[in-house]
Amino acid sequence: MSDEQRPAGSPEPAGSPEPGGSGSGAPGRGGPERGGPEPAEIRFFGTTWVHHDGGYGLRRAGVAVGSLALAAAGSLVLRFAFQGLEIADVGPFVGILVVAGFAICSALAFRRTWDGFVRRPDTAARSAADTSSQGLMLIGFIGSLLAYLCRSLVEAPGETLHRAEYTAARERYERRRGARTGNPAAKKSRPKKRR
Repeated sequence: MSDEQRPAGSPEPAGSPEPGGSGSGAPGRGGPERGGPEPAEIRFFGTTWVHHDGGYGLRRAGVAVGSLALAAAGSLVLRFAFQGLEIADVGPFVGILVVAGFAICSALAFRRTWDGFVRRPDTAARSAADTSSQGLMLIGFIGSLLAYLCRSLVEAPGETLHRAEYTAARERYERRRGARTGNPAAKKSRPKKRR
């Protein structure tokens, strides 16, 4: 992205190649990712998921502990809200509805968050689904936090999806690069076959 296209005040992306540069992002760095597509950043992890460096293990532990702590705090707040309903003496039916509503919304939010780690949703259906499920995700925030907890015990949340996309982009780049590296002079010097 050129300086004219970048919004004012936004920092230059890390690892972005200089115009006319080698595209490695760092001078003198001769890693396997010279040029080509850059890996996407994952929230709380940046690009440490690519090589599992830069405190990747500590970040995973931090995300797991943080999401567990936030889920526990959210459960405590919901408990206070439920005690308020008991004090108001609204009846058992309303209490059952509230508990069932939060449980269902949490389960749906868990599933939606987990699916977001595994595959990209269809872009056409994404906008309509996102606007209709914002309230559901807000009510079921505990389910989303638990999805982060469970996924961070295995990997960085969304790492499998990002790794598959990054690997596919690298392979496409290498194929295009391999097709361009042929000798153009040899192609011109070949005589055409007559029929």
